[in-house]
Amino acid sequence: MLTDSARLDVPGGSMWYRATGSGTGTPVILLHGGPGFSSFYLKPMEELGSDRPVVRYDQLGSGRSDATTDTTLFNVETFVAQLDALREHLGIERFHLYGHSWGTMLGVEYYRAHPDRVESLVLASAALDAPLWERHARELLTNLPDSMVRAVEQREAEGNYQAPDYQAALEAFYARYVWLRPHPADLDSTLATFSEAVYGYMWGPSEFTVNGTLRDFDVTGFLPQITVPVLYTVGEVDEAGPENIRRFADLTPGARYLVIPDAAHVTAWDNPEADVAAVRGFLREVDAGR
Repeated sequence: MLTDSARLDVPGGSMWYRATGSGTGTPVILLHGGPGFSSFYLKPMEELGSDRPVVRYDQLGSGRSDATTDTTLFNVETFVAQLDALREHLGIERFHLYGHSWGTMLGVEYYRAHPDRVESLVLASAALDAPLWERHARELLTNLPDSMVRAVEQREAEGNYQAPDYQAALEAFYARYVWLRPHPADLDSTLATFSEAVYGYMWGPSEFTVNGTLRDFDVTGFLPQITVPVLYTVGEVDEAGPENIRRFADLTPGARYLVIPDAAHVTAWDNPEADVAAVRGFLREVDAGR
């Protein structure tokens, strides 16, 4: 299975993926956030490769995978099918599933569809209740300068999301709650390969305005039915909200909950050592218990 990087044809285009690692443990597949972002920021998780194979890929439409504006492909079921096609292509029977942000939505829905193929779930900075996410993000928005809050209100009323003052408010929000210490080169690559088409259609114009097709997404009612080991992680100043992630963990039988210190949403950039150590320890324990 080990390969540097390759591509897999799926309905609608070609997906980029990278499989690394020399360890013999159960493989882990990484699901990046967005939807419409890419896996550049998950590079630190490839440190898990000393224990097990690590698969990192860019979901169709973003990153190094083929771009597309075909909205018939912009749905959870299609992304679940793409993940399963990659699993089958790599010859993986069971795997640990690591999802971050939107990747946790995709991860839980994959587990719901294929519970027999998932060894455990790591749900990082989980976005499992879109209405709750939006309410919390709106609360965080009020911590920005009043001028920025007013600009957001005005531009959203106009539907003018590209206005410079709206974009400035977005940047300020990101700097406080999304990433504290981004990797410069990988941030450039992330922004250059970001799919506004996918993000806007499925999520909305910003982290704090959710009006896309995922606006009513809520799987909290399903969490009590999860029977595999689950680890929830969240950054100390994460836009996902540590209190919200604690609530998800409380709903999930036997789930673990861990706050990554000195980190916002992209914990893999802000505190990669603590992030990787937490995931490594959890996956080792699951493998040993199995």
